[in-house]
Amino acid sequence: MSITDNLKIAGQYCLPKHALSRLVGKLAAAEAGNLTTKVIEAFIKQYGVDMSEALHESPAHYQSFNAFFTRELKPGIRPVVDDAMTLALPVDGTVSQLGPIQQGRIIQAKGHDYSARELLGGYDDLVAPFKDGDFATIYLAPKDYHRIHMPLDGVLESMVFVPGDLFSVNPLTAENVPNLFARNERVVATFRTPHGPMALVLVGATIVASIETIWAGNIAPTKEKKVVRWDYCGDEAITLQKGAEMGLFKLGSTVVCLFGPGMLAGFEPHLANGVTTRMGQPFAKLATQA
Repeated sequence: MSITDNLKIAGQYCLPKHALSRLVGKLAAAEAGNLTTKVIEAFIKQYGVDMSEALHESPAHYQSFNAFFTRELKPGIRPVVDDAMTLALPVDGTVSQLGPIQQGRIIQAKGHDYSARELLGGYDDLVAPFKDGDFATIYLAPKDYHRIHMPLDGVLESMVFVPGDLFSVNPLTAENVPNLFARNERVVATFRTPHGPMALVLVGATIVASIETIWAGNIAPTKEKKVVRWDYCGDEAITLQKGAEMGLFKLGSTVVCLFGPGMLAGFEPHLANGVTTRMGQPFAKLATQA
């Protein structure tokens, strides 16, 4: 049986996969003493996690697997590019795809693209600002630092929770599952920046227990499995500076970044499919001063 056949079969079991994911999420949050430490030690060995970068290097420091997985880094270990005309990479990970949004479509992998409108929860007013803009997709492997940071200064305008599947988001799956990022469970955050609109889409994966944002905490799935939107304005406006933490993943995933048309002069030349990223390093050049 081919990999594609296996993926098709997996797609028929979305509800059990959700149930399994929630169970794994509960186990990841459990504080089980020495057992938790042993699990963390095994994970570090299996995936080659570099604990020398962690604020707390000892596995025994973490009371739960989630606490380890969302670990903080040592201060200063990810300096944020200070050039005002250069965006900062939002996460540690690997570039999946990047380029222009063409006819409302975003490239997922060779031979696959998907709708930007679907990605943003089906809202016309949210997708319109990104018509003919640019996108970048970055995959976070299990060994990576799993906190997400701002590429540039921004004011939060809306957040959308979109229920969906929980497929793996690794490169192999991206090459074989159509509309992957517009099918998986996700949280969409849109921002107003001095240079134009920006969206950060936090895409869930196979055993993601939850996605959190710094302004709303854990974004729990709704029992009705429906799209939920929050808009922020006036006294509710939230401003985040370039390099500031905006959210985190518990077990998993991928970030899709969208930018308005004419906002970017171009992504950094070295960034391409398969290139490793480090949060804070140069991401793209802005086209014009604010």
